[in-house]
Amino acid sequence: MKVVVLAGGTSTERDVSLVTGRMVYRALVSRGHECILLDAFYGYNAMDANDPEGLFKVKRDWAADIAEITEKDPDIEMIRQQRPDRSNAYFGSNVISICSHADIVFLALHGGEGENGKVQAALDLYDIKYTGTGYMSSALAMDKFYSKLVLKANNIPTPDYCLVGKNNINVPENIGFPCVVKTRCGGSSVGVFIVEKEEQYSGALKEALKYGTDVLVEKCIKGHEYSIGVIDGEALPIVDIAPKTGFYDYKNKYQDGSTVETCPADLPEKITKAMQQCATDVYNALEIDSYARMDFMMDEDGNFYCLEANTLPGMTATSLVPREAAAMGISFEELCDKLIQVSLKKYQ
Repeated sequence: MKVVVLAGGTSTERDVSLVTGRMVYRALVSRGHECILLDAFYGYNAMDANDPEGLFKVKRDWAADIAEITEKDPDIEMIRQQRPDRSNAYFGSNVISICSHADIVFLALHGGEGENGKVQAALDLYDIKYTGTGYMSSALAMDKFYSKLVLKANNIPTPDYCLVGKNNINVPENIGFPCVVKTRCGGSSVGVFIVEKEEQYSGALKEALKYGTDVLVEKCIKGHEYSIGVIDGEALPIVDIAPKTGFYDYKNKYQDGSTVETCPADLPEKITKAMQQCATDVYNALEIDSYARMDFMMDEDGNFYCLEANTLPGMTATSLVPREAAAMGISFEELCDKLIQVSLKKYQ
């Protein structure tokens, strides 16, 4: 198949996306696909861009210049200034024309416009096939406030929460402290702060509001974190996530050795099945198709709560869905192929 792996973009998860793109690109090449790796924002400006069909035959390593993920999220404003045409349009030069010649676009984008449904809707308008769920479920899952409303309406356990803006900063009594302050539409724990005491709250709120006009304040569940991938409606083995220090933030997610991840998680069978069923319930409630990953916290009494759904989960060396698939005997290369096949079902 001719596949464009679309990565990069302008979200705070840009660096993660590029590494996901590199790994997916190389995996698909090894499976015999004709692949191009594109940065969604920078595009492709070389002379041969006028021959999109021929680009798939070019013998080159499209991933050669992609670096590893650093401990800090990228400076997006600097990224914008470095674009040759100085345009703020999301898609860079020739992205759409090249994607339109592919059999499918593998979305290796994370966060922001890559995961909030806008890219999906744009590709729909151009009749371009892509991996992952559609624009509506992408938008619902990305907006933590709206996804919470859906979970609550479907009686799916999720921590108590409230929406807080610049003019409404008080924390309701049913949440209290400690609490979690998080950006409403972010990912990779960028803009997420654990607030232990009331005097820390205003500072955390100020930082989180840098990423949007309002934020979610959530009851802090003290306990253990877990994650469950769902592919084509079937739950994968559970991953037990144990950061060596702090919580599962940007650094602990992507710096190798920062977190101990055990898969399958050492849980009683009854709890395992209940949490996996909850993950598929979230998947269905948000009307996700193809694949996604759901994150959970379990308190000291064994009660678990869904934190969020990720409709384009990471595919890096430290990512969770590949680890879960490996526990089932599915290699990374096989997983990438499988995600293409389940995604094509929505076009049948």
